Amino acid sequence: MATARRPDDTDLPEDMPARAPAPTPAGSDATDANADQHVVILSGLSGGGKTAAAKLFEDLGYTVVDNLPGELLAELAELVSDEPERFGKVAIVLDVRSGDAPMAFGAMRGALEGRGIRPQVFFLEARDEVLIRRFSETRHRHPLADQRGIASSIVAERRLLDPVRSEADVVIDTSDLSLRELRERIFTRLGESSDPSKLAIQLISFGFKYGVPLEADLVFDVRFMQNPYYIPELRQLSGLTEAVREYVLGQPVAQEFLRYLHDFLSFALPAYVGEGKTRLTIALGCTGGYHRSIALAEALADWLREQDFGPVAVFHRELERA
Repeated sequence: MATARRPDDTDLPEDMPARAPAPTPAGSDATDANADQHVVILSGLSGGGKTAAAKLFEDLGYTVVDNLPGELLAELAELVSDEPERFGKVAIVLDVRSGDAPMAFGAMRGALEGRGIRPQVFFLEARDEVLIRRFSETRHRHPLADQRGIASSIVAERRLLDPVRSEADVVIDTSDLSLRELRERIFTRLGESSDPSKLAIQLISFGFKYGVPLEADLVFDVRFMQNPYYIPELRQLSGLTEAVREYVLGQPVAQEFLRYLHDFLSFALPAYVGEGKTRLTIALGCTGGYHRSIALAEALADWLREQDFGPVAVFHRELERA
């Protein structure tokens, strides 16, 4: 099936495993081949980077279907299910152009899961000012554009797509990502196993001076700790180096903070699972996102993996700014 190219979100700076399908239900006519299929539903805001992501999936050998009318999604699900060898890897772009996006998303997901295919859902977004700039630079029309103007169209689109975002397995804020970084973010989330008793956890270190990540569910401010930036021999070293790690984690306040955080997450993560949440993004921020937040995110990731709450991915947003 031919791919219709999006014109409105290809301007990410050059520099860019999914939940496995659910087990085939007992009594289903789905074949074993369906269990080996990987289907991605790619959604998000206009200008958020879906065209760049779709190209990435094409490069990975996925059949990419874009801008399909909502009325044809059920037929597509049937086609993908009936020909698992032909459609072993499929990425379906679904957004406001489909009409009632939440209804189309629910119908598509339901049709696939009814055939033993559990799709992984990616949702791409960006800050309002970034989206406005991208549309201004490309001079492309927003799909909801009317007399309200671009800013109002973006607000309306966020509201319309919020139900889809809430159901996404992976939410990515592309505001400050290069194409290479987007590629890495997607790669790190492909191949995650689906287990209703576990959470897919993403940790993001960031700098408050560059803004809080949009996709964060929990945000922790670690600027109360002593800053390695003011130690001349540590200033140019990141939180990934042993010297900075020892300086940050060696502070009694850092150890106390981690103890409090461990206690909180030991309580909260099972509660999230009990409420049916499948993903959680935890952001830790310091001033520049280069020292304290990185060291603490790595330490927290080590502990989370030891506890086996679920797959853990780590992304250091400001690592290459220095």
